[in-house]
Amino acid sequence: MKTSYLLPFLALAFVCCFGLFYPPVVAEDASYPTLNAADIAWMLTAAGLVLLMTPGLSFFYGGMVSKKNIISTMLQSFVALGVITILYVFVGFSLMFGDSIHGLIGNPFTYFMFRNVGSAPNAALAPTIPLLLFAVFQLKFAIITPALITGSFAERVRFNAYLLFICLFSLFIYAPLAHWTWHPDGFLHKWGILDFAGGTVVHMSAGYAALAGAMFLGQRTVFGDTSKHQEPANIPFVILGTGMLWFGWFGFNAGSSLGANTTAVSAFGTTMIASASAMMAWIFFDGIRGKKVSAMGACIGAVVGLVAITPACGYVTVPQALFIGFISSIVSNLAVRAKNKSNLDDTLDVFPCHGIGGITGMILTGVFAKDVGLYYGHTHTFFFHMIGLVIVSVFTFGGSYILYKITDMIVPMRVSLQDESDGLDFTQHGETYKLKKPVPVIPEPTAN
Repeated sequence: MKTSYLLPFLALAFVCCFGLFYPPVVAEDASYPTLNAADIAWMLTAAGLVLLMTPGLSFFYGGMVSKKNIISTMLQSFVALGVITILYVFVGFSLMFGDSIHGLIGNPFTYFMFRNVGSAPNAALAPTIPLLLFAVFQLKFAIITPALITGSFAERVRFNAYLLFICLFSLFIYAPLAHWTWHPDGFLHKWGILDFAGGTVVHMSAGYAALAGAMFLGQRTVFGDTSKHQEPANIPFVILGTGMLWFGWFGFNAGSSLGANTTAVSAFGTTMIASASAMMAWIFFDGIRGKKVSAMGACIGAVVGLVAITPACGYVTVPQALFIGFISSIVSNLAVRAKNKSNLDDTLDVFPCHGIGGITGMILTGVFAKDVGLYYGHTHTFFFHMIGLVIVSVFTFGGSYILYKITDMIVPMRVSLQDESDGLDFTQHGETYKLKKPVPVIPEPTAN
């Protein structure tokens, strides 16, 4: 028996059994006149779309790594669906959206074990849909954020240490940041900082945590050694993952309107436009630099555009979305190029794409946000966006680095050099990914 898994198993058993003795207090028979059927239908759809993004991320990341690490990399994203969901029900939702404690964190007992989370709406959070629907929609954001981090330390992290880290990250980085930004009493929210769908909360936090992780775990053994260079496992997986992410992102962004309304329509349109602009900008910019047009480049560019428009999608126009996608693509492309010239081994360029993309989006939201942005002659929003950028950067990077150290003290995070050489699929999970050999083509007989 592996005793290293005994403690997490007992913790899971406790949470699951404790819920039987802690029934939620919900008025199930009351009528709620503010509920809107169209909003409920759309938000159920949007929540499903956002959930699809995590399997999409699995394919997106999995196709980029070497064949001996594809299962491990995909599982690191996919397993967040289980781990973060349980943690979220237990206390995560309360920390994010519970009664505010000085604008810094939610009261952990407000919705502990989803107490009082049911069919009744919450006027402050989402007045036209049940609170339970709002909670499960927000859950999908909490799931994909730690999954995004995995691309930075792919091919060298111990699986059980990763599970511990994402729990700590969700509790001590993601939950406070979500409360600051999205709770009506959060201090960033009160400052007027705008983050429509998670450019700051999701992508900047994941990007900076990725940067800290790449620095903390160090380089892979194959890093910088061209003789050991390994091709991506499956580029069609990357294309498939990009399509799933793009499709799910409409729920991510348009769903953040929390209703079937014109804001959702605007967010839907700007999301599509920015991603298309970024994809084409990445392709053409690579061409200018003398590189061939690649499927990987097109996919990465599309995702960068999605990242950058996320904080702004409900506040900007379509022409502005075109610009945001274009400029964010160029900035991230240059950031990837700079990273490749450095000694930083961010395996799948999480910080240059998600971190820098999120930063660019946050800045441009302060510039173009309708009626309050710098573009319209107002300085207040842009000024506080710059202050917020500094605060979020220091908090997410510094806090994540500390959590890596704490995790490593409990469970060593890096696998052995032999395990890294053999591949994490087999050494961590006892599984392998093998493509079937192609059937040989028999040439047609030639005529005499």
